[in-house]
Amino acid sequence: MALRLFRLSQDVVTPLIKRNCTVSAFELQHKNPVQRKVEQIPKAQYGGRHTVTMLPGGGIGPELMSYVREVFRFAGVPVDFEIVDIDPASEGNDDLEYAITSIKRNGVAIKGNIETKSEATGILSRNVALRNELDLFVNVLHCKSFNAIPAHHQNVDVVIVRQNTEGEYAMLEHESVRGVVESMKVVTIENAARVARFAFEFAKNNNRKKVTTIHKANIMKLADGLFLKVARDIAKEYPDIQHNDMIIDNCCMQLVSNPHQFDVMNTTNLYGSITSNVLCGLVGGAGLFSGRNYGDHYAVFEPGTRNTGTAIAGKNVANPVAMLNAAVDMLYHLGHRYHADCISDALHKTIDIDGIHTPDLGGNNTSTDIVQNVLKHLAEKRTYWQHGLLYNI
Repeated sequence: MALRLFRLSQDVVTPLIKRNCTVSAFELQHKNPVQRKVEQIPKAQYGGRHTVTMLPGGGIGPELMSYVREVFRFAGVPVDFEIVDIDPASEGNDDLEYAITSIKRNGVAIKGNIETKSEATGILSRNVALRNELDLFVNVLHCKSFNAIPAHHQNVDVVIVRQNTEGEYAMLEHESVRGVVESMKVVTIENAARVARFAFEFAKNNNRKKVTTIHKANIMKLADGLFLKVARDIAKEYPDIQHNDMIIDNCCMQLVSNPHQFDVMNTTNLYGSITSNVLCGLVGGAGLFSGRNYGDHYAVFEPGTRNTGTAIAGKNVANPVAMLNAAVDMLYHLGHRYHADCISDALHKTIDIDGIHTPDLGGNNTSTDIVQNVLKHLAEKRTYWQHGLLYNI
């Protein structure tokens, strides 16, 4: 029965996708062992303000979050933060459970990368558990070149749509016999369809012309074969959008040699992690781009490459742009477009026009240099939130 998922014919797969991937217990023994179905609860909004969960995480996370709070205070952003710290060395999951409760209450979170130092099998990876428990099934990273940053390629504009809750990150491992560990890669019709449909809908709504599905179906014929099969079936519903596929090995080489051939990439969990880091490295590094995690009810925003940056913590050299861009994306999600536009414009002027760059971008400016320059530009268009109205001075 466990193999039935991978042996479904096209006549069976396509109807499953078209009826929103509802699969009976008979048709699929393990519908999705890592996905948690969650119910929507009212979000915390008071007087036009939003409360957002803030998870500073480890490494450079706390200092980057302090910059976000400073910029928000200066710009008069109508957002309040509920700060939740998760102890990376904890031998229990109480901190994690409280963080999940907070995000469910507020609906939206911004986070740094959270370390999981315990190697005990009962202690969940904090980052993976958050995505699974909140059913944040897709991660979106928009990697676009900055004109003033020297890079291997210019004019890159690629969006990676990454399946976020299963694949190699299913956290299902066991030692079958002494010295032999088996790690299960989970691919389900339901989540493969959700991420593929998200990729095509994103392309359609953002005037993008092509979706490329990344896979390793030549070796993992059942798991990646299913992911690829589902993407091809859904592609038929979008005749105006070109669809092709590429093996992950070749994809990495093609990203390095000619990234302009890509538009929207539809990837499994691990391949999304790999391609995100390759692409960010090509156009400036880990300190520039944000990652957006979406589910049906909740959204979590973070730096795109999910790096902790422990080696540079406290040295005032960490690039705050990725976390500030995550905050901008969060504001767009919440509907605070004016504040988002102001901060985004200030970031653009700081990086592309003023040339204020931290060491990771080849410059010699500090973290606070970037933040102060952003505040300088915000001061030119200072915003205040008074009596429910937005005033510009």
